[in-house]
Amino acid sequence: MDKDRVLGSAKVVKGKIKAAVGKAIGDTKLEAEGQAETVEGKVQNAVGGVKDTIRDA
Repeated sequence: MDKDRVLGSAKVVKGKIKAAVGKAIGDTKLEAEGQAETVEGKVQNAVGGVKDTIRDA
Protein backbone atom coordinates (compact mmCIF):
# COMPACT_ATOMS: atom_id res chain seq x y z
CA MET A 1 0.00 0.00 0.00
CA ASP A 2 1.35 3.38 -1.01
CA LYS A 3 1.99 5.96 1.71
CA ASP A 4 -0.24 8.43 -0.16
CA ARG A 5 -3.22 6.18 0.50
CA VAL A 6 -2.52 6.16 4.24
CA LEU A 7 -1.91 9.90 4.42
CA GLY A 8 -4.95 10.60 2.26
CA SER A 9 -7.21 8.53 4.48
CA ALA A 10 -5.89 10.34 7.54
CA LYS A 11 -6.60 13.72 5.92
CA VAL A 12 -10.15 12.63 5.09
CA VAL A 13 -10.82 11.71 8.71
CA LYS A 14 -9.18 14.89 10.03
CA GLY A 15 -11.14 17.00 7.54
CA LYS A 16 -14.45 15.42 8.49
CA ILE A 17 -13.75 16.09 12.15
CA LYS A 18 -12.82 19.72 11.43
CA ALA A 19 -15.95 20.22 9.36
CA ALA A 20 -18.18 18.71 12.04
CA VAL A 21 -16.63 20.84 14.79
CA GLY A 22 -16.90 23.94 12.63
CA LYS A 23 -20.55 23.23 11.94
CA ALA A 24 -21.28 22.50 15.61
CA ILE A 25 -19.77 25.76 16.86
CA GLY A 26 -20.93 27.86 13.91
CA ASP A 27 -17.44 28.57 12.57
CA THR A 28 -17.89 28.60 8.81
CA LYS A 29 -14.17 29.10 8.17
CA LEU A 30 -13.26 25.96 10.15
CA GLU A 31 -16.05 24.04 8.44
CA ALA A 32 -14.78 25.10 4.99
CA GLU A 33 -11.21 24.16 5.92
CA GLY A 34 -12.42 20.74 6.99
CA GLN A 35 -14.31 20.20 3.76
CA ALA A 36 -11.28 21.27 1.72
CA GLU A 37 -9.03 18.93 3.69
CA THR A 38 -11.47 16.07 3.11
CA VAL A 39 -11.35 16.65 -0.65
CA GLU A 40 -7.55 16.92 -0.57
CA GLY A 41 -7.36 13.62 1.31
CA LYS A 42 -9.63 11.89 -1.18
CA VAL A 43 -7.46 13.08 -4.07
CA GLN A 44 -4.27 11.97 -2.31
CA ASN A 45 -5.86 8.59 -1.58
CA ALA A 46 -6.79 8.22 -5.26
CA VAL A 47 -3.23 9.09 -6.33
CA GLY A 48 -1.93 6.40 -3.98
CA GLY A 49 -4.37 3.93 -5.50
CA VAL A 50 -3.10 4.71 -8.99
CA LYS A 51 0.49 4.27 -7.81
CA ASP A 52 -0.46 0.88 -6.32
CA THR A 53 -2.10 -0.18 -9.56
CA ILE A 54 0.92 0.84 -11.62
CA ARG A 55 3.30 -0.90 -9.22
CA ASP A 56 1.25 -4.12 -9.30
CA ALA A 57 1.02 -4.17 -13.11
